[in-house]
Amino acid sequence: MSPELITLFMFATMMVLLLTGQFVFGVIGFVGAAAALALWGAGSMEMPFNAAIQVMNWFPLITVPFFVFMGFMFSESGVANNLYRMFHIWFGSVRGGLALGTLGLMVVISCMNGLSVAGMAIGATVALPELLRRGYDKTMVTGVIQGGSSLGILIPPSVVLVLYAMIARQPVLQLWLAGVGPGLLMATFFGIYIYVRCRLQPHMGPAMPAEERAAITPREKLVALRAGILPLLVFGIMMGLFIGGYTSLVESSVVGALLATLAAAVSGRLTFKVLADTSRGTLGISCMFLWIILAALCFGAVYDGLGAVKAIEGLLLGSLDLDPWTILVLMLLSFVIMGMFLDDTAMLVIVAPLYIPLVLKLGFNPIWFGILYTITCQIAYITPPFGYNLFLMRAMAPPEITLGDIYRSVVPFALMMVLTILILMAFPQVALWLPNLYMGR
Repeated sequence: MSPELITLFMFATMMVLLLTGQFVFGVIGFVGAAAALALWGAGSMEMPFNAAIQVMNWFPLITVPFFVFMGFMFSESGVANNLYRMFHIWFGSVRGGLALGTLGLMVVISCMNGLSVAGMAIGATVALPELLRRGYDKTMVTGVIQGGSSLGILIPPSVVLVLYAMIARQPVLQLWLAGVGPGLLMATFFGIYIYVRCRLQPHMGPAMPAEERAAITPREKLVALRAGILPLLVFGIMMGLFIGGYTSLVESSVVGALLATLAAAVSGRLTFKVLADTSRGTLGISCMFLWIILAALCFGAVYDGLGAVKAIEGLLLGSLDLDPWTILVLMLLSFVIMGMFLDDTAMLVIVAPLYIPLVLKLGFNPIWFGILYTITCQIAYITPPFGYNLFLMRAMAPPEITLGDIYRSVVPFALMMVLTILILMAFPQVALWLPNLYMGR
């Protein structure tokens, strides 16, 4: 059987098993191990064990539980609520101000956690009920939360970019810096959309009533500002130490987790329950992350051992004679399709053995491609009918928000993400100028 047919069979089997509702890591690992056994016999069953040994040498993976712990600590201790109150007080007087404040909350949560799930959870539980209570359009604000949470895997310290850096053998700091420009550009597009739409359609985002604004004293504003700046200060110290070369990536993640705990203690919200819930959530996310990596590494080893990478390169560059940009677009479209069924971690470690060598062969910058991949993943997450974030939002949203409302809410944000990708493809320096500036300092 040719490598192409084996590839088709492995991916088809994986998709069928995923549709049965099995765990993602179980499906990926099973298909990889079963394919190895069928192709190479009993000795190949050691491949999963070899994958575990390989993971033990990936020291940046140690950062994952610390970054996740930092985000959970801010969330469980209620420090994130202080952020929302700050945005609520300072932006409430503007039409759509609370929606803009929610977007700001999503950006800050992205900086603190590095995962889109955390931003989605905080936005849906903290911001969404308040926005609905104040008469904001339910479709628009649902889209704001989903679009804003998508910044979680793009703005540093993105956990997904850490994983991409390990697989693609690229510097983590350069990938983080490359995500800053596109992340802020996308957040700016979202903000402009919210402001313009609420100006044209005031009923979509009414301003805070005048009597409520008058009741907020200057002292109350300053207190809210001080409480909201605390998590930003934690992020600034952590990233400043890393960028300045004073700490390594692993050490910076430890500093972030420690400072988040101290911030919760300073605000008087560090309790045994908060610590237990944070530790439990961190353990769950970290274990899921690790199991997916182990399974996908086994799958990728089998796939690479078949010579499928060379076969696909020969097919695209030789037989079909496609130009590099067409191949790049096809790769991004495949991310959208796979992202309807897989999370970003599983998708990356499955296709990385094929795509990253191909990107290098085509002459594209792997740092730039990593940012394109990350944005495309988030488009896949909010693409109906099977987008991962769509069902996550439905599970957390109030009953009055239907699945149809959620589907409609993501359309403008998905289009703005596509626009960001087109700008990055036309002007790669949007992503690369900051890494290049840092490297040339």
